[in-house]
Parts: sequence; C-alpha cells; structure tokens
Amino acid sequence: MQRRRFLVSAFAASTAGLLPRARTAVAQPVAGMQIRLIVPFPSGGPSDIVARPFAELLGDTLRSVVIVDNRAGAGGTIGADAAARSSPDGRTLFFATVGTHAINPTLYKSLPYDAVRDFTPIALVAEAPVAIIANPALPASNLGELIALAKRAPGKLSYGSAGNGTPGHLTAEMFKTATAIDIQHVPYKGSAPALSDLLAGRIKIIFDPVQSTLAQVHAGNLWALAISSKARSLALPNVPTIAESGFPGFETTAWWGVFAPAKLPSEMATSLAVRIAKVVNSESFRGKMEPLGVRPTVLTLGDFAEFQRAEIAKWGKAIHDSGVTEIISR
Repeated sequence: MQRRRFLVSAFAASTAGLLPRARTAVAQPVAGMQIRLIVPFPSGGPSDIVARPFAELLGDTLRSVVIVDNRAGAGGTIGADAAARSSPDGRTLFFATVGTHAINPTLYKSLPYDAVRDFTPIALVAEAPVAIIANPALPASNLGELIALAKRAPGKLSYGSAGNGTPGHLTAEMFKTATAIDIQHVPYKGSAPALSDLLAGRIKIIFDPVQSTLAQVHAGNLWALAISSKARSLALPNVPTIAESGFPGFETTAWWGVFAPAKLPSEMATSLAVRIAKVVNSESFRGKMEPLGVRPTVLTLGDFAEFQRAEIAKWGKAIHDSGVTEIISR
C-alpha cells in the first residue's frame, strides 16, 4: 500500500503540468458526447455496484454523459470482446475485472480477445475481498463448522458464484484445495441470480465479492463466514479472514480497472488517467465505496500495466496449482 501511495503521488506530480493540454485532448472527441462504459456482468452485481457511481462521477469530471452498458456472459468474455472490437476513439471504455484481464488468459484455452495486446490500460479503480456467504439454514455459523460439515458429506454441499472463472469461483476452488474439502460449483450468470437463489435456499453458500451481499448480511438475512483479503474489511469488522481462521497466507481480491481499446492515442490515455485518478481519490467515490467493503485504489498507465502483468502471473499459478482449468474444460 505504501508503494501504491508513492506511485499515485508520483503520477499526480508528473501529470500536473499536462492537465491543460490533456483537457484540450479530451474536449475535442469526448466532451459533451456520450461515452459507453462496457461492464461485463449484469446490472446489480458487484462490478455494476462499483461501475455505476464511478461512471456518474467520471461523466461529471469529463462533462460528458457516461452510459453503463452491461454485456454479461461467459465469465466477462462477451463484454471484453465487444470492447476490444470497438474504435479507439475514447468513446468506448471497458470496466475490466480481475477475471477478464488477469484470470481468463490462463483459465481458457482460447479467448476472442488478448487481455494485453487488444487493450490500452488506463487506471486501476478499486479492490475488494471475496466473502463466503451462507444462508442461515446452513448448519454452520463459522468457517470451522462449514469445513467440518463439508468433510462429513463430501460432494454433497454446493456453492454458487457469479460464473466460471470469476474471483468467487477461483477463490472457492483455492479454498477447497487449502482445506481439503469437496464442494460442488454451481455457476450463475452474475452475482444477482446467485444471490437470489441463496436467499431462496436453493443453494446454501456463495463465494462473491463482499459488496454484492453486504446489505443482506447487515439485514440478518445472510451470514458472512469469512473474507479472503489479508486484513479484515471495514464494512464487516467482526468477520474473520480465511487466513486468520487457520489458513495463513490465503489471500485473494477482486479488482476493477478501466481499459480502452488498443491504439488509443497516448494524449487521450494520459488525459483519461488524470481524470480517473481524480474520481477515485475523491471523497464522493470513497464515501460510496468504503461502506460497501470496496477499497478505492489508483494505479495508472504504465504502473497499471505492470500490475496487470503481475496479476496474470499470480492468478495463472493459482489456476494451475488448483486444477481449475480441468474443471472448466469438462
């Protein structure tokens, strides 16, 4: 986190002199015109919950209308492919996830897009832990009881996620490996339908970024058993991490960032990065995200590209170690 704060400060200092020039670059093709922000998951899901307030604030900053375009399906692949095929004119941006731009390149044998070559990295926006959420009918009120229950009946317990290759799915598979339990995956087309089935009792557990279930947890309709980040969430301070529950070193986080199609002019990329950093560091955005358990986090341009490369390597190793690619291919 100290390194990230340094990078943010350094970026702000290095781009301060560019701001008037960047404002002109954006004004010509973008200001006053409609910008499409493609979100690769359904309305109401964890990505959408972050994207919509971000889009509103970005529109205010750019003095443009930013329209959220939900393109759900195939673990984010449909939306990512649509963005990759768009014109690099600044009018189409992509609200990427850890799935679309760090997980999918290893998870799937073939993708219609290249997560590095087909995009221009603009800025990291936010991060959040994955939560293990249970229906109160589950006879387990903590992580230890969940593991014991799963071991008593191998393969009988099912968990839901927002779909194959999502952070929830992969976190669950890594959790299975770490705990030596056998629970069955039920993939959904986004978090909203998974949450609906969890509330109805059709499934008893979901693994999903914390913000999609937080309201139901606070209302007492669902139980949060654990979260996947290294430290506890400010939004759920009484919920332990997986690491502190007997599995030291366990850590995964979902993240969201903005990419443009490849070959976006560098002046436009710099200008957008400045505006996005302003949005993410604003009190308005933090005030909307932090109560949801989402941590606004800024990395821009080259630093964001470096972060993405490191994430591809990290998740690639986790995927190979857990055997998730075999699960996807069956």
